[in-house]
Amino acid sequence: MSDHEYLLDNRAAAAGARLHALAAVFDATTFRHIDALGVEAGSHCWEVGAGGDSVVRGLAARCGPSGRVLATDIEVGQMGADPLPGVEVRRHDVGRDAPPDEAFDLVHARLVLVHVTARDAALRSMAQALRPGGWLLVEDADPALQPLACLDPATDEEHLANRIRTGFRQLMAARGAELAYGRTLPGRLRRVGLVDVAADAYFPVALPACNALEAATIALIRDDLVEHGIASAEDLERHLAAVAAGRLDLAQPPLVSAWGRRPAD
Repeated sequence: MSDHEYLLDNRAAAAGARLHALAAVFDATTFRHIDALGVEAGSHCWEVGAGGDSVVRGLAARCGPSGRVLATDIEVGQMGADPLPGVEVRRHDVGRDAPPDEAFDLVHARLVLVHVTARDAALRSMAQALRPGGWLLVEDADPALQPLACLDPATDEEHLANRIRTGFRQLMAARGAELAYGRTLPGRLRRVGLVDVAADAYFPVALPACNALEAATIALIRDDLVEHGIASAEDLERHLAAVAAGRLDLAQPPLVSAWGRRPAD
C-alpha cells in the first residue's frame, strides 16, 4: 500500500469486524439525524461510501418499497451479495466520478470525506445530487479536536494506548486524511450553496463498542503500525490484552454531524 492509498482498506479480512463496530458506535446518532430530516416511505436516498450495510438497511426500512436507496463505494464487497428490495449497490468514487443522474431527498456520508483527497469535489457532487428541498447530511470525525484514546492516562497501558492512537493519526495524515475536517463541515455546506445549515457532535467515551472498534482497527492496521516503528508486535499484543480485559476507558474522536438543505427552485 502506498502512502496515498486508503489506510483502512475495506477489502481486508479484518474490515468486516471494524464496520460492524462502527455501526454499533455510531448508528444510533446517525439515524437520530436521518429521522429528524424526514426520511420516510417513498424517499429517495443516496448513501455515499457505504462501507457496510447497516445504514443502507436502515434507510431501506424507512423508504419502503415505494422508495429507493442507492449505496455506493469504491469497494462494495462488504455490502452483501443480496441487496434489499429497492436498494441498488454501485461502484462509485465520489471524489472523481460524476454524481448519479437522478435527484435525491437525502444524501448521506459517514466517515468518508475525511479520507477523500478530493473532498471539496466530492462535497459539490453530493450537493448537486439533491432535489430542490433535499437534505445533505455529512458526518465526519475530528481526531485533531480530541486526539486521545484514554482521556486521563495514568497507567503504562493507558499511555501505550495513546501512543498507538497518535501513530494511527500520523498514518492517516500521511495518506491524505484531514484530521481537523469535522469542525469545518458547517461552513463547507454553506459554501456549496446549502441553507438551514446546522451541526452537532457525538463523543463516544468508554462504550463497550469502543473496545470492539479498537480491536478491529488494530487488526486492520497492525502491519503498518509495526512497519513504521509506532509499536512493536509485543506492544500491540499487550494493548489488545488490556482492551479485551476492559482495563481501558477508550474514547473515539468526536463525530461531527452537519446538515443543510438545497434551496427550493
